Amino acid sequence: MRIGELARRTGCKAVTIRFYEAEGLLPAPERSGANYRDYGDADLDRLEFVMHCRRHGMGLEEIRRLLVFREHPQRDCTWICELVGERIRQLDRQIASLGHLKGHLQRMLDACDGSGDGEGCGVMRMLNDRGACCAACDRCDEAAAAASGEPPRHGRTGSGK
Repeated sequence: MRIGELARRTGCKAVTIRFYEAEGLLPAPERSGANYRDYGDADLDRLEFVMHCRRHGMGLEEIRRLLVFREHPQRDCTWICELVGERIRQLDRQIASLGHLKGHLQRMLDACDGSGDGEGCGVMRMLNDRGACCAACDRCDEAAAAASGEPPRHGRTGSGK
């Protein structure tokens, strides 16, 4: 099958399939006489495995390791259990950070009745005055960073005290 058919059958975009090839998660496919990529059932199966791993939050390096194990299984899969356990811990941290962020957003919403202009709007007041928003919490930057995937912006350490 060609890349378009593989993409259609898996729901994975062709550009992503090419990316996975470049990253070594998929082997370089056979080429037709017209230099089109030709994929087989093994490629389909491997791509579906990669996509399943990605849906479960696995990174590229983790997937590489899982693919090696899949192709050469060993008796000890302890490291895979540790990998999934760490992913669960990461999710717990992210959920806590998102809950914290939700609390801040709710306080902003509660501070606004929708009748103020730019200066009278409770949400805008809180966004303009970081101290008003974050006075009770030294984790604000940490929570926002974890939720967005960006580093904290205000130089706080986010100790959570």
